[in-house]
Amino acid sequence: MRLVRPHLLAWQRSKYSAKHREGTNLLFHIVAVPLFQIAAIGLVAAIVIQGRGHRRERKAPTPFAGPADFVSRFVAEQWITFPRFVVSGGWSRNIGPLPTPDRRRASRRRRRNRAPAPTVSCRRRRRACGR
Repeated sequence: MRLVRPHLLAWQRSKYSAKHREGTNLLFHIVAVPLFQIAAIGLVAAIVIQGRGHRRERKAPTPFAGPADFVSRFVAEQWITFPRFVVSGGWSRNIGPLPTPDRRRASRRRRRNRAPAPTVSCRRRRRACGR
């Protein structure tokens, strides 16, 4: 059993115009195709963003057992587990205080005022650097 039709794009294109003539169907397609494309990009972005977020957690998520495990866990988290977590109050309990503009500015100031790391030449010439 083949998963993908041989020469799929050429086959689709050769039959496409004859099978896409009805006005309402064409209107549906002009709306549905860009929605699908945006949703696909959004899905990839959601996976990347959440993956980066999970890397920040102290407790790492359980590794995926395979593609089916990944899909089932991802879909369940988006549609059931995370909404349930939000509605039950878990999200608001765990979010804690968000950084305010004042805290962000203070953090930037501390980073700016730190002494710069010694350069390679400074490490080699300890006397010249005053060490």
